[in-house]
Amino acid sequence: MSFIQGFIIGSVGLAGGLLSGAFGIGGGLVIVPGLVVLAGFGLREAAGTSLAALLLPVGILGALEYWRAGEVNVAAAALIALGLLVGAFLGARFSLGLPIDLVGRAFGVLLLVVGVKFALFP
Repeated sequence: MSFIQGFIIGSVGLAGGLLSGAFGIGGGLVIVPGLVVLAGFGLREAAGTSLAALLLPVGILGALEYWRAGEVNVAAAALIALGLLVGAFLGARFSLGLPIDLVGRAFGVLLLVVGVKFALFP
């Protein structure tokens, strides 16, 4: 790997980490909106709980900051982690059997629905 490739990859990791710490990305496209819309969590509690569910190694420092601020529901994070364990396996098995263009379109629709919800109904 060249220096430039390493720098680009490291920058992508840094940007992903910043967004993860700020918004709970990792589960942020599904878990955070789901907790807000379906479970009545506040956005910060949802982001902190999502980070806690993805705790090691990705979100540990961000989750700790949210926890210190009282914005993590530990029981919910544990349940989400269990669901992620099973769901990631089942989701991978399912999506690998679908045409890639269908998977891409479905993801695009998910992004649009979540974006409209947060843009119009914050």
